[in-house]
Amino acid sequence: MRSENTSADAADSTVNWITTPITADLLRGALDLERTEHGVLPHRLPAWVRAQYADGQLAMAESQPSGVRLAFRTRATTVELDTLPTKRVYTGAPPRPDGLYELLVDGVLAGRGSVRDGNTLTIDMTTGSAELRTGPVGTVRFTGLPEGNGDGGKDVEIWLPHNETTELVALRTDAPVEPATDRGRRVWLHHGSSISHGSDAAGPTAIWPALAASLGGVELINLGLGGSALLDPFTARTLRDTPADLISVKIGINVVNADAMRMRAFTPAVHGFLDTIREGHPHTPLLVVSPILCPIHEDTPGPSAPDLARMNEGRLEFVAMGDPAEKATGKLTLRVIRDELARIVAQRSKEDPNLHHLDGLRLYGEADFAELPLPDQLHPDAATHRRIGERFAEQVFTAEGAFAAREA
Repeated sequence: MRSENTSADAADSTVNWITTPITADLLRGALDLERTEHGVLPHRLPAWVRAQYADGQLAMAESQPSGVRLAFRTRATTVELDTLPTKRVYTGAPPRPDGLYELLVDGVLAGRGSVRDGNTLTIDMTTGSAELRTGPVGTVRFTGLPEGNGDGGKDVEIWLPHNETTELVALRTDAPVEPATDRGRRVWLHHGSSISHGSDAAGPTAIWPALAASLGGVELINLGLGGSALLDPFTARTLRDTPADLISVKIGINVVNADAMRMRAFTPAVHGFLDTIREGHPHTPLLVVSPILCPIHEDTPGPSAPDLARMNEGRLEFVAMGDPAEKATGKLTLRVIRDELARIVAQRSKEDPNLHHLDGLRLYGEADFAELPLPDQLHPDAATHRRIGERFAEQVFTAEGAFAAREA
């Protein structure tokens, strides 16, 4: 199978194309679909939530379709997808690679491609300013697909770039398309930070929640929101209102690196967040995951900031700006948060047997950092995403895990 990058007006004229409208029933992992000038824009937070904040970081994060995929059944051997991505450029930092589209046939990765065209958002992290430059629609093309077995064809998924806002403009195939059938798999709803969002994973199916979902045989809805796992009430209400069989919340790193709250506010905020989720999911397995290792914030409070000396060298790294002595006044570090989350879950689980805890150090700890250090001191790389995903699946989805399949 082959994948190509083309301009949006370069469709192969020899193919008898069928254009299928992109509607919600062709998408998985999105909670809202906004109609735009060019097509539709998948969102991972509902419209009512987007009306309640004015934060550019959250707006960017939730519109990046981490875990969102087109899912359909077809006998097509050629597929084209026109999109308008928005790519990020960070002033002073190395260029970022184009986002990847990954096509799966019957659950097996069969092709990857990128769209080089699109909008460009230039962000200056030292000032917080951002400038958008508009660009053209582009096309990713996948050719040489097998027709599939029997009259029903094959199941195709196109996972969208986890780190590029992606407007969907047109879907073309050389055979009819129908929405994928429900395979009866359990739905896993996950919330976390940029690490859950995907950070520097190798591609959209290689972010650790997608890897864990594949190994666990579940359908993923990923509310990993870069820089935005801040115990926001509207996020809790979104989790409450989204149908799911399994729920996990990974709490801590953004609270520290945003210097968002102190212990006095953190503890009741966690209780309130869990209370809200339980309003809609009173008996659903609910897993609280504490932070993975991040040495700059283990004992030093936030905020985090770019290391300007490293940026002058063309490298993006982060440093902790807090003072360890401030822990005495209630400032939060990752060690403090891990202890408090363990205490909260132990307290609540006495009356909530479906509430579980996972220490993030069991996913990535000191020995892992020695072998696979965080390249920018904050975010895991591709190899670490794989390790975290495999460990999560092993500890959570297997027989003794919080998300083990139970007989009805």
